[in-house]
Parts: sequence; structure tokens; C-alpha cells
Amino acid sequence: MTTILGLTGGIATGKSTVSAFFKSKDIPVIDADVVARQVVKIDSAGLRQIIAAFGPRFLNVDHSLNRKQLGELVFTHPDKLTELNEIMQPLIANEVQRQISTFKQLKVPLVVLDAPLLFEQHYENVVDLIMVVTTTPAIQLDRLMKRNQLSQKNAEKRISAQWSLIEKEKRADVVIDNSRSIEATNQQVVEWLEINHLV
Repeated sequence: MTTILGLTGGIATGKSTVSAFFKSKDIPVIDADVVARQVVKIDSAGLRQIIAAFGPRFLNVDHSLNRKQLGELVFTHPDKLTELNEIMQPLIANEVQRQISTFKQLKVPLVVLDAPLLFEQHYENVVDLIMVVTTTPAIQLDRLMKRNQLSQKNAEKRISAQWSLIEKEKRADVVIDNSRSIEATNQQVVEWLEINHLV
């Protein structure tokens, strides 16, 4: 039997650290952000749908998607963001489901679905368990400001645009506290794997 673990967190809480740890243990990780890039690669049906909706000005010279330009449009026009999501989300969900089915056929014991917007995009419906990587609000703010070179005001704006960590923790089957060292974080994951006989 294959267990599908949904991995999520908040911006700058350390989800990528935990995702990298799973990969280091040869546990397959389906990364929703990577899938989002795959479904709009050159000559894909997804890219054709986006260009049909938004126009060829969002193509680079090599016919790849100009993400920066499209991002600038959708984040200043909420209606355009909704339109983009209506194209993208079914494509991403179908590819995620296809990869999960493949791993199930191979009888892989554990597969991780790394999805920043796990709850927002309703991926809780396709996973068996949910792991939320969390930290204190002060550490989250400090990390985000340093990582993205943001002012406190802009960092707070980005954090408040997401679901609160408290809300995500309430819905989690396991919470990983990433407010100390990476080693301490990884140790929590190891203990969870051992308790569930997944290593």
C-alpha cells in the first residue's frame, strides 16, 4: 500500500527544507511548483490555452512562457489571476493525479506531495496524511525579510495573503516545528517515519 503525504507550510517556514530531506532519503516527492512549470512547457496544451486566453505577447523569443510578464499582469488584475487559475489548476491536478497513480502501481510505500497551496487548492482530498511545517511568527517574518530582501511591511503583506499557520496546523496530522536547527527539524521527520514504519 502507498501512503500519500501532503506536505505544506507557510511562506518561509521551511517546507523546502523538509522536502529536500525526503528526497535525500530517496522518498519520491511530487512538487506542485515543478508540475506547474511542466504543464506549460513549450508546445504543451497548457501553454496553448494560456496564449489563447492572454495573447502571444506573453511568449519569449524561444516560444516559452514569459512568467515574469504574466505574473506582473495577474497580480495587479485579480480577474486575470482567476482566469489563469481556471486554466492552470485542472492541468496541475491531472498531472499530480497521474504521478500518484504511477507510484501506486509501483507500490512505493511513501510518496510526498509538496504543495504550498495544499488546502487552498483542495489537495487534502488526494492525500492520506498532512504534514505542516511551521515556525514562530517572528522567525517566519525575519526569514522572509532576509530571504526575499523585503521590508517588514511587504513581508507582512505576503504572509497575511496566505492561510494562517494556526489554521493549517489545526488541519494537520503531523506538525513539524522548524524554529530551531535544520538537524532538529530533520530529526522530527525521522521520528515520524520510524513511528509509521516508513523507513
